[in-house]
Amino acid sequence: MKRLVLAWAATAVAATGAAVAVLGLLGGALTGTSGRVLSGEEVRAALASITPAPTATRGTTSPGPATPTPSVTRVDRLVQTAGGTVIASCEGDRVTLRSWSPAQGYSVDGVEAGPGLEASVEFEPGGEGEEVEVTITCQGGRPVTRGR
Repeated sequence: MKRLVLAWAATAVAATGAAVAVLGLLGGALTGTSGRVLSGEEVRAALASITPAPTATRGTTSPGPATPTPSVTRVDRLVQTAGGTVIASCEGDRVTLRSWSPAQGYSVDGVEAGPGLEASVEFEPGGEGEEVEVTITCQGGRPVTRGR
């Protein structure tokens, strides 16, 4: 039995050593360049050599005046409940659940993640406890919760 354990340990050490040696030899080929740090001048030269991709144009008409795109700011909010945690965001009057995570002892029963005028997640207890439903809407561009 002792010989078997010693043979196993020797084989494990030899295999690990061989793997480290092979990875050392192939490391450069696997990871690309040597990983040396470029100087500021080398970075500028590399960036200068990049040519921008051509933009596609349709027909020969000239574009009209640029129309400003309305800027909608995204506002995030973290909501913590006994059933779990929700991160919601509003863009205008549209709410989206970005993530949700049940608390210990709870699971997620249903999710309406949006985007929409309303989003909700339902946390269900695994044993004792009350079901927690979190409904979020946007008011003034900010996430607002309604829960029970």
